[in-house]
Amino acid sequence: MSIILDKVNYVYSTGSAYEIQALKNINLQIEDGQFIGIIGHTGSGKSTLIQHMNGLMKATSGGIYFNGRDIYEEDYDKKELRTRVGLVFQYPEHQLFETTIFDDVCFGPMNQGLSKDEAGLRAFEALKMVGMPESLYYQSPFELSGGQKRRVAIAGVLAMKPEVLILDEPTAGLDPKGRDEILDLIADMHKKKKMTVILVSHSMEDVAKYVQRIIVMNSGEIIYDGTPGEVFRHYRELETIGLAAPQVTYLMHELKEFGLDADTDATTIEEAKKSILKMFR
Repeated sequence: MSIILDKVNYVYSTGSAYEIQALKNINLQIEDGQFIGIIGHTGSGKSTLIQHMNGLMKATSGGIYFNGRDIYEEDYDKKELRTRVGLVFQYPEHQLFETTIFDDVCFGPMNQGLSKDEAGLRAFEALKMVGMPESLYYQSPFELSGGQKRRVAIAGVLAMKPEVLILDEPTAGLDPKGRDEILDLIADMHKKKKMTVILVSHSMEDVAKYVQRIIVMNSGEIIYDGTPGEVFRHYRELETIGLAAPQVTYLMHELKEFGLDADTDATTIEEAKKSILKMFR
C-alpha cells in the first residue's frame, strides 16, 4: 500500500471567524502503480487533499501513512517523503527559480545529497524523458512557453525519482495540442516507469481517457470513488455539484433512450465507437 489517509480532517483558520473545514473525515487508500484522477469544482478540497499526501500541509486530525509508516511520527523525515511523493503545482512558475533549465532540474537531486555530476545525469535523463530539446537546456526557464515550463517542472520532480507523481491541473491554460502532449507524456511515464500517478483535473474528457480510477471531491468530502464507468453513471448527481460527465456519456445515454443497445458505461470516444459499431453489425 503506497498512501493511506485515515479519518483526515483539515480546518483553515481554526478558532477564527474565517474558520473553514476543507477536508472532512477523509478515508483513502492509494495503491502502488495506479493512475488516479481527482475531480471537483473550485473549493472542493482537491489541492488541500494532495498537499497532505506529501506532508506540505498537516492534518488537523487523523493519520497519513506512506508505505506503512506514519508521516506524523516525530522522527519521520519529511524531506525524504517529498522526494518520494513528488508534487507538480498548477503554476510551474511556483517551482522554477534557477537561471537555466538544466540548473533548475539539478536542484532537487543536489538537495537530496547527490554530487553535481550525479545530479547532472539525473537532470539530463529527466529532461530527455519529458521531451525537452537539448538546445534549450541552458536557457532561462522563464523564456519558455507555458507547455515547456510544465515539462521542466515535471522534469524537476522526476529527477528526484519519486515513487508517486502528483500533478495539480497540469494542462491549465494550454491549447488542445499542448494539453494532449502533456497528458500523453504523463500516461507514457506511468506505463514505462510503473509509478503511481495522481492527476487533479477539471476536464472530464481527460480523466475519462487516461485514468483507471476517479475520486470525486465535494465540500471537503469524497463522494464517489471508482472506475470512470462507475463514477460517470452518476452524471446527473455530478451535475448538481457543478460537474459533468464526458460528452460521450450523454451521447450514449441518449442512444439508450432511443431504444438502442448502447453501452452507457462508455466514457471515451474509442469505447463509444466500439459500442456503436457493435450495435449496427
